[in-house]
Amino acid sequence: MKITAVETLRIGVRPNLVWVRLRTDEGVTGLGESWFGSATVEADVHERIAPLLLGQDPGHIDALARRLRPYVGSFGSGAEMRACSAVDVALWDIAGKIAGKPIHDLLGGALRDCIPVYNTCAGPDYVSKTGDVRPGNFGLPGAGRQSRVHEDLDGFMNRADEVAAELLEMGIHSMKIWPFDFVDAAADGLDISAPEIATALGPFEKVRKVHGDGMRLKAELHGLWSLAAAKKIASALAPFGLDWIEDPVWMDRLSDLGELSRSTPVPIAAGETLGGRGQIHELLKLGEVATAIVDVTWGGGFTFAWQAAALARAAGKTIAFHDCSGPVTLASSTHLALACPNVVEQEITRAFYHGWYHELVDTPPPLANGFIRPPPGPGLGLALLPELDERDDATCRVTAAR
Repeated sequence: MKITAVETLRIGVRPNLVWVRLRTDEGVTGLGESWFGSATVEADVHERIAPLLLGQDPGHIDALARRLRPYVGSFGSGAEMRACSAVDVALWDIAGKIAGKPIHDLLGGALRDCIPVYNTCAGPDYVSKTGDVRPGNFGLPGAGRQSRVHEDLDGFMNRADEVAAELLEMGIHSMKIWPFDFVDAAADGLDISAPEIATALGPFEKVRKVHGDGMRLKAELHGLWSLAAAKKIASALAPFGLDWIEDPVWMDRLSDLGELSRSTPVPIAAGETLGGRGQIHELLKLGEVATAIVDVTWGGGFTFAWQAAALARAAGKTIAFHDCSGPVTLASSTHLALACPNVVEQEITRAFYHGWYHELVDTPPPLANGFIRPPPGPGLGLALLPELDERDDATCRVTAAR
């Protein structure tokens, strides 16, 4: 079997998403996805990666991963790594389809039928226009849009106890929120005042007052803070019994992360913006995190995420797979979550899942009573809806063998 064409697809209504399809001479097609900088990822797929893929056997996944690795150490989770990630997911999709098995079976088999989820409390338009993760691009509703379903970001800022009640009714017992992003000090992250901390603690206080420990809480800090500020925040959050504080410091300072971990009883989780085994190794060693977080379609695909999970397991740490992007990423993460013994739960964004995933793919991962499972069928178990290619706002690009 040989790869005969490399395709990308983007649609204007979801400008951060890019899909990669690898077509073969035996009619098997693999699907991959990445998120943020979609036009740049698309360019790298066609200008750098496609010539390296065409004519190759898609079954040689590890060899291709090394072949596609950017030159001179372009690791992390930049455009080149995101392009490699989407391609790697598509290669695993092909492998599963050839074997007639879901991807989790190729990873040694599922350890459970389904896994519990936690909800990242974004709204349906969260970071939907560009990759700029700032309050101005958080997609908060304007006048006349307050009735949107699962508007969880506006919800956690103003009625966190009600959002928690909705989630509990759905069987979801864990939620992640980020009220510290909205204080003025987040602009440079050097310090934070006592009044700003008090304001940001409001949503945590509401949930605990109404639901006690019935709802588990996670705090997302988006890598915005200096070590000094993060220590103040962690100290203030300690009484709330959080599952974790996520990405609390500037993430190019892993030694600071380690110092923070040693200074607080609150577990620290981090890593979604990292990529490659070396960075995860350093995160576990220097950052001393309780939970490593990786993004399958940012950091290197299945090949990377499976190895990262093994590194975390060897260190006695849990790992979590990031999801606040597209349905292919969620499906990929769920396959991994079922196969990795050191995964406790899978992240979802219910505003995305119930809001627009069904507009993109034929079979989103089944979600019921707070548990998720991969789509049935070989490979990823899902495909893009064919009508996406025909949309007026679709950008399709093909590089094929001559």
